[in-house]
Amino acid sequence: MRALVLLLLLPVLVATPAVAGTTEPVPPPAGVPWDYQIGGVRAVPDEVGIVVRDRRAEPVPDRYNVCYVNGFQTQPDERRFWRGHWRLVLKKHGEPVVDGAWGEWLLDIGSPAKRRALARIVGRWTDRCAADGYDAVELDNLDSFSRSRGLLTRGDTRRFASRLVERAHDAGLAVAQKNRAQWNGTAVGFDFAVAEQCGRYRECGDYVATYGGLVLAVEYGRRPFRLACRGWGDRISVVRRDLAVSDDGIRRWCAS
Repeated sequence: MRALVLLLLLPVLVATPAVAGTTEPVPPPAGVPWDYQIGGVRAVPDEVGIVVRDRRAEPVPDRYNVCYVNGFQTQPDERRFWRGHWRLVLKKHGEPVVDGAWGEWLLDIGSPAKRRALARIVGRWTDRCAADGYDAVELDNLDSFSRSRGLLTRGDTRRFASRLVERAHDAGLAVAQKNRAQWNGTAVGFDFAVAEQCGRYRECGDYVATYGGLVLAVEYGRRPFRLACRGWGDRISVVRRDLAVSDDGIRRWCAS
């Protein structure tokens, strides 16, 4: 009888480690200096506790690591990959819709079928971030619908973001809202924010209203950096980087 019970329990015992190994997402610590390294990796000062790096880079030991993923647009160096998934690239009159500032193609999240297909691709990337040891993921270009020439809507964005956040949470990753400051991303589960140039555009308060001190702000200009530090440096973490976020470019913190 005991042998029979053990045989019946064996499938449950074998499956248990996968469930037990799932970790709850943990947002970054508030008020800790951070570094933005999506354009190239470099040494991390001792006082920096949070680092954002591209998904193809290694995380930093003994830091809180955020994995950069371009969730709504393509990376300029990945066009060959996306030509293999051409139906998922947003097009107008047969030509890809381009974010001219960065030379990135927009992804076509305008239908349920395409959102499902794209979520599988981006989801594999966030799964890899978790497997590599990252603690969180930054999903860039939440505001890409505003550059879609009217082809995408806020509703498309919300539905796709919800899919990506759920997938990342299932992998144990916290998720950062990037862009679209006036929208409360907690509605679809975002845990914190990466705020690009909120000092320049007077948006830091919008992010703080939603996420409190869980805001990582990056500025590229000297004056906006000073404004962000003076107005918000006691509540959020602010770093100044060069626009290319290069591995040897400008890097300053409010106290330095």
